[in-house]
Amino acid sequence: MDEEATRDFNERCAQCSEVNWGLTDGGRFYCRSCHNVTERAREVVNTDFITNTRVQTISKGSRKQEKNDGDCEWYVCEGFQLILKKQAEALEALGVCPQMKDEVLCNFWRCYLQKSKQAYCIRPAGETVKALSVCDSSTDVDSDPERSSLLHFLSLSESEGDLQTDNSFASSTSKVTESASMCSGSVDGGLYLKKNQKGKLRMTMPMTLSFCYMALLWLREPMTLSDLLRFVVEGHIPYLNVFQHFPEKMKLYGLDLKIFFVESWPAYEEVYNKMLELAVFLELPRFPDITDSCFLHPDMLCMKYLMEANLPDELHNWACRVVKKIGIGDVDFLTLVPGNKSTRKVKYDVLAAAVIVVVLKLLFLLDDKYEWLLSDFAGERNKNSKEGVPYFEFKKWYKVIKCSLDEKQKKLDEERAKYLWRCEKPLFYSDKMKSKVLKRRQMVVNLQNQFGKLSGSVRPPEKPNPSSFQLSWSEENTDGSCFHGHSLKGILQEKWGLLKPMNPEYWLCTVKLCTEKSCGHLAHYSREDDFPQSYHFVLRLFSFLLRIQPSYIHDEVCVIEHKLFNKKLYKKPKYSTGLRK
Repeated sequence: MDEEATRDFNERCAQCSEVNWGLTDGGRFYCRSCHNVTERAREVVNTDFITNTRVQTISKGSRKQEKNDGDCEWYVCEGFQLILKKQAEALEALGVCPQMKDEVLCNFWRCYLQKSKQAYCIRPAGETVKALSVCDSSTDVDSDPERSSLLHFLSLSESEGDLQTDNSFASSTSKVTESASMCSGSVDGGLYLKKNQKGKLRMTMPMTLSFCYMALLWLREPMTLSDLLRFVVEGHIPYLNVFQHFPEKMKLYGLDLKIFFVESWPAYEEVYNKMLELAVFLELPRFPDITDSCFLHPDMLCMKYLMEANLPDELHNWACRVVKKIGIGDVDFLTLVPGNKSTRKVKYDVLAAAVIVVVLKLLFLLDDKYEWLLSDFAGERNKNSKEGVPYFEFKKWYKVIKCSLDEKQKKLDEERAKYLWRCEKPLFYSDKMKSKVLKRRQMVVNLQNQFGKLSGSVRPPEKPNPSSFQLSWSEENTDGSCFHGHSLKGILQEKWGLLKPMNPEYWLCTVKLCTEKSCGHLAHYSREDDFPQSYHFVLRLFSFLLRIQPSYIHDEVCVIEHKLFNKKLYKKPKYSTGLRK
């Protein structure tokens, strides 16, 4: 269409002297070669009123937003539906069973639309879609005052209105005023950002991952929440700038950016809590049982994390003993029952990591003294006897893991620091700003390509295939950096036919647990606390593997310790935090 409209305009560009014109949305001519925008506007022949009367389009002043040819009206819930579809397809590519998208996730989404009265429901009689009064006073769309006014609207608090958001039907579009639609590309973008109605759960970008994790948990797939979030950060699952995959007909700008554009990594606690809230909101029944044959069972996850942490295989038997002793391997404890407030909700990956930390404290004490004495004894034995299985040396393991962990952490920090939050698809706050934004973006791309050719830069290689293991160790290595097959005989003794630790002591992280309702945590942890450095290091290792804060693992460690030593605590309450018992 641009070729037909610019066919009669043959003037040369004042900057590059080329004759290669295009049209902006405001009707002005711009040079496609150098992106120079002229003051000349297209002359449109309008035959609806008077024949041969010429009317010149004006790009200034307030006027009604018109839909371009080929554009479609779309709703926010449709945008989230496309995102969920992309995420489900990415999970299928990672090996998740095909039933997740069509049978599980799709049904969850339909149920959510029905519960939130966005679709699959009968609209109550007399219910109308309210317009946004805040957008009534529009300003010049090509001037700075409109941008500042729009940014002010983006920062409005949710308490400034309680507007209904049940507008998923196309018949409701006529009830939305033109001023509301000018604020966003979607029909209901402005209304969606207002305060929730009571009893409804507004969809957000982190909730898309909550939907995915809920579907994975329902199918008992071998993927924990920490794995899911790590794949998101690594770019294997669409989340950041996912709206780039929207069809061209779905124009996204203005208030839509506050809904779909994210500039932070997804947080573990937020995604997990929203998943629990979703399960209750959808009134889901009891999830399928987590048995000892499921990947999410602590026995199975402990085996995975022991391999990744390069710890001896014999520790798995001790982890299973702890799991059985305190009953955290029972089906009723592990299986999610939405709405059941009497049971504590399980974070399977955090629970397994905490079990391993407790086992290390049981065997090595981790008080910055005892583990080094055991390591010296094992080192002397390994030097004197080259035959048989080597004894596990905590000091040597610490050096190997610290070197690898520091290297991985530095690489991760650099990648996060270099991450470009700006998406490839240009973003604009109003339809009239589109031509200017596209012009700037094209100039940036051209400059980047030219500098790239001059400097001879090579495009970065494609990302490797995702893996469930961040740290891998092989027993075939001749440098002795793999400790999987090492023995624990140096720290165990047989008593009454059972192997028990030579160390009879144990120190508790805390004597009394807090209540989550009062402070949000069961225990308190910070790097400055007076805990042994070995304990800090082990927490740091597993916090890196799970990509979560060490305080989450510390909380779970305290809970497990109180289940193991509950009776003794009540008999001897005189022990304080950090003392041996």
